[in-house]
Amino acid sequence: MKNILSILGTIALIGTSTTSLAACNIKPQYTEEQLKELKEEKNIKVKTNDGKNGILEWMAPQEKPFNTVDNKYYFVVWRSDTSNNWRIIKFLNDTNSKKELDSYGRYKLIFKEYSPFYDFTLLIRGERGDADHTWKDDNGTYFKFLYRWNLVDKPAPDLYLDHNNNINVK
Repeated sequence: MKNILSILGTIALIGTSTTSLAACNIKPQYTEEQLKELKEEKNIKVKTNDGKNGILEWMAPQEKPFNTVDNKYYFVVWRSDTSNNWRIIKFLNDTNSKKELDSYGRYKLIFKEYSPFYDFTLLIRGERGDADHTWKDDNGTYFKFLYRWNLVDKPAPDLYLDHNNNINVK
């Protein structure tokens, strides 16, 4: 009986230690004030063809923008590995099922539900043996920006990256 209790205690201790280590790897969350300041700094103001003001809203992973189908356009700046150039793509958040958004070399950019919390996110997946990279866990190595176009009644602008990898409106 002592051996069984000892084994159970060891398992509980290992489980607690593992959980604590995993918790240390979670990206820090912005406070409401920090998030507001970052949005003011990173949002991009756009004039539509009819003269209306639109905003490309910078998105943070903690906002979980994909957990609701909102039929809005999103722009993601990504790359398949650290030696490749940044790419920008536009996609419509119109489904809550998996879809391939882009591919480059042996990597694919996928919109999908991702464990452990079943949040929808962006995922870079390579061929067998390559590590997956998710937008919500990335530190800027594989995902540079995510923007949302909030004017659903106006066409989303065309964007491009300049030679410094800054986003510009065509």
